[in-house]
Amino acid sequence: MQTNSIQKAAHIIAGGGVVAFPTETVYGLGANALNPVAVARIFELKERPSFDPLIVHIDTFDWFAKLTKNIPPEIIRFAKHFMPGPLTIVLEKSEIVPHIVTSGLNTVGIRMPNNAIAQELIRLSGCPIAAPSANKFGQLSPSSAAHVRKQLPDADYILDGGSTQVGIESTIVAFHGKECILLRPGIITPEEIALHLPEGYTLVAKKTESIVAPGLLQSHYSPKKPLFIFEKLPKSFPAKSGLIVHQAIEAPKVERCIFTSQTENYTEVAAHLFSSLHAMEDDKNIEQIYIQAVAESGLGVAIMDRMKKAAFQYSGQ
Repeated sequence: MQTNSIQKAAHIIAGGGVVAFPTETVYGLGANALNPVAVARIFELKERPSFDPLIVHIDTFDWFAKLTKNIPPEIIRFAKHFMPGPLTIVLEKSEIVPHIVTSGLNTVGIRMPNNAIAQELIRLSGCPIAAPSANKFGQLSPSSAAHVRKQLPDADYILDGGSTQVGIESTIVAFHGKECILLRPGIITPEEIALHLPEGYTLVAKKTESIVAPGLLQSHYSPKKPLFIFEKLPKSFPAKSGLIVHQAIEAPKVERCIFTSQTENYTEVAAHLFSSLHAMEDDKNIEQIYIQAVAESGLGVAIMDRMKKAAFQYSGQ
């Protein structure tokens, strides 16, 4: 572990600065979650609208009692099935959580990342860390430090932990009464969530139109070049096209082809999704990107969620 780098990053966080750091999902742009002035810099650097709340990252379950209130003990037991891990739970917040973190809502999203660097950073900082993805708002999520440097060179510090393993953002759920609401799909699937719900609880699909968690807008995670999703491989492509596919095929005539997986392994597809889009975005010979759809079952639900949001602004072309 890069002890000196983590200590430097923790010192910056504790002093009110903003640090980009790795998690198992994507890189986050973090600040002391209990310091509203520090958190405001996250919104400024990302050019993020104030109505979009942040996720608070913790390193121990002790923070649940400090950051939330009126939480049934069975919900904490549920959280322990998945944490540390790529799950965010939206719960009623306590008074110590600044309103800027939650966009004025009385709920807060909490996550314990399954990444040794992130956990050590939180521990050494001595505070929970509010952190959205370390990118400009609405643009491609970063799965490496290089992706962060491209979009957020003005961050106070970038803690390089290599490429992320999961590659897409955490699953987000919220609890209302005996309902567990799936707000954002991720690598933890609805089937896994349902399996571990407390007795008497049911899993339901997102039913709120308000923004109560990150990543709920129709257009998000977008490259700067037009992106188009296809189910059946077209016979031909326009000039200067980039192609992203998820299994070994004989690539048609395109400027560049990237394989996220050789066998349509969805874990591999998720891990390489954003890095493939970044590579196409950075390639000066590419003018438009075509990406193969996956079946919307299991992890494919989360993958297609990211693809559709990434392509949404180009869908009218």
